[in-house]
Amino acid sequence: MRLRLDPLIAAILVAALVASFVPATGDVLDVLKRAAVIAIGLLFFLYGARLSTAETLSGLTRWKLHIVTLATTFAAFPLVGLALQPLGGNLLTPTLASGVLLLCLVPSTVQSCIVYTRIAGGNVAGAVVSASMSNLVGVFLTPVLVALLMSADATVDTGSVVRIVLQLFAPFVLGQLLRPLIGSFVTRRDAQLRLFDRGSIVLVVFVAFSEASDAHIWSSQSAWSVLAVALVCAVLLALAMGWSLLAGRVLRLPRPDRVALLFCGSNKSLASGLPIASVLFAPDEVALIVLPLMLYHQMQIITGAVIARRLAPPDTLRAVR
Repeated sequence: MRLRLDPLIAAILVAALVASFVPATGDVLDVLKRAAVIAIGLLFFLYGARLSTAETLSGLTRWKLHIVTLATTFAAFPLVGLALQPLGGNLLTPTLASGVLLLCLVPSTVQSCIVYTRIAGGNVAGAVVSASMSNLVGVFLTPVLVALLMSADATVDTGSVVRIVLQLFAPFVLGQLLRPLIGSFVTRRDAQLRLFDRGSIVLVVFVAFSEASDAHIWSSQSAWSVLAVALVCAVLLALAMGWSLLAGRVLRLPRPDRVALLFCGSNKSLASGLPIASVLFAPDEVALIVLPLMLYHQMQIITGAVIARRLAPPDTLRAVR
């Protein structure tokens, strides 16, 4: 099977390169920072507007799936992230080691989990609920975990938590409340709105890398450090997928739920992680802090596509071609 670079990751790479060499500064950067906050708020508003109430109610019955997904995302991952911290100063720079830990604390992604679960013949309704629940819980729990495990690197106070809630959780809830009025409109224009989704993330990346470049943070990094963090992310993804498969078998979940757990349990959200990091960490460190998450995100997209197609029933594969 031929692999191709995901368009979102390609756009992120271009934004990161441009911002590294031609960063936005001064008033332009201030305007882009405000635009990024608004764009991410609209992104989560659209997430809420897209989430079908009927599909949610159907998926809520798979409580074992949801508990294991949350435990994997917010318990197993953080423990592994803590175990990897001694790599800081040896294999990884301290900032990149902190980025690996942050990667382990953010919630699961939504869109790719649902798409891959559908392709692989899994429980789509269960994946919708698990991934959405992970994101909503993560709005509150990720800052708490950062405060407990990364207090030396981040600033977590009531104000920062309120900012995250207002930027991510409040728009999502508003989208759900307005779904009866705008749900059909959002569904009909899903393809166009996905472009906005991706553009919002690219804008946040451009802002983060502009601030890092302006602070000359890249001069302290080497090509080896980037390769090292990529290797750590690959190992972490393998462990997460292996754990998710094992947990599904041990709990004797039905195959559709095991498929949903495989993707929801091993994936990490760039859309949630970027704005959370932007609030909690110093502006000149955000680009390096989120670099492991960006690398992991690309790996999970490529690996998920391969695995989903290998698990897919023949009729599902014909439908997505």
